Amino acid sequence: MWRYVGARLLYTLPVLWLVVSVVFLLIHIVPGDPVQQMLGEGAASADIEAARKAYGLDVPIGRQYVNYWKGVLKADLGKSLRFQQPVSKLIAEAYPSTLFLTLAALAVALLISIPAGVRSARRRNRWDDRFISVVSLFGISFPNFAIGPILILFFAIQLGLLPVSGTADWRNPDTYVYLLLPAVTMGGALAAILTRMVRTAMLEELNQDYIRTARAKGLDERTVVYKHALRNALIPVLTVVGLQFGALLAGAIVTETIFSWKGLGRLTITAISNRDYYLVQGCILAIGMTYIVVNFLTDMVYSLANPRIRQ
Repeated sequence: MWRYVGARLLYTLPVLWLVVSVVFLLIHIVPGDPVQQMLGEGAASADIEAARKAYGLDVPIGRQYVNYWKGVLKADLGKSLRFQQPVSKLIAEAYPSTLFLTLAALAVALLISIPAGVRSARRRNRWDDRFISVVSLFGISFPNFAIGPILILFFAIQLGLLPVSGTADWRNPDTYVYLLLPAVTMGGALAAILTRMVRTAMLEELNQDYIRTARAKGLDERTVVYKHALRNALIPVLTVVGLQFGALLAGAIVTETIFSWKGLGRLTITAISNRDYYLVQGCILAIGMTYIVVNFLTDMVYSLANPRIRQ
C-alpha cells in the first residue's frame, strides 16, 4: 500500500511542474508590458525601469523562471502588480469561497444524479427512464455560461426569489442564499454526466449473479438496490467525481464572473486582464495543486475500495 502511495505522489510532481511552467511561459510570451499597464501610458521611463527592477522583471526570462521557483519553494509567490499585496495573501482570501462553491456544486450534482441514475436503471426503457435520459443529455449539451444568466433572469429578476449576485460566507449561514444559483449552475452539467454513469453502472450491477442470489434469498428490493448494487456501482463513479472536481474548479472561473462571486476564479480573470504575472501564476498553481490533491485522494479511496488496482 505504501509503495502505491509513494508512486502516486511521485507522479504528481512532474504534473505540477509542467502546469506551472507552461503557464509561466505562456503569460510571458503574450505581447504587452504589465508594468506599463500598471503605471499607465504616461509613466516616465525611469519609473517603469524602477518598477521592473522592483518586481524582478528586468532580468532574462530564464532567470525569472528560476527566481519564481525559488520563491515557490520558500512559499513566496511574489507580489501582485495589480493589488500591491502578496499573492499568497490574495489567494488565501479568495480560495475558501471557491472551494465552498465547488463543494456545494458537487453536492448538488450528487444529490441529483444518484437518485435519478438509480431510478433510471430500475425503470429501464420506461417513460421515466427516457425522460431522465433526455434531461441528462440536455444538461450535458447546455453550457454553464448560458445556464447562469437564464437562472438569474428567471429566479432573481422575474420571480425575485434569489439575489442576482453576491458571495456566500461559509461561516455565515445567513448568506447561503447567494450560493444557490451559482451551485446549481456549476453542478447541473456534472449532475447530467453522473446520472448517465450511475445508470450504466447500476444496469451492469443489477444483472450480476450476486443480485439474483440476494433476490432469491428473499431480500426486499430496496435493500438489494441500495445496499448491494448501488454500493458497487458507485466505485467507478467515484473516479469520475474526482476527475470532474478539476472541471468544476475551471468552471468556477466563468460562474464566479457571472454571479460576481469573490473567489479564485474571478481573481484569476482579474489577474489575466491586468497581465499580473505573479497573481496569474499563483492562482493557476493553487488550482493545479487542488486538482492534484483531489485526484490523489480519489486514487487512494479507489484503491481501498478495489484493492486489485494496487497489484
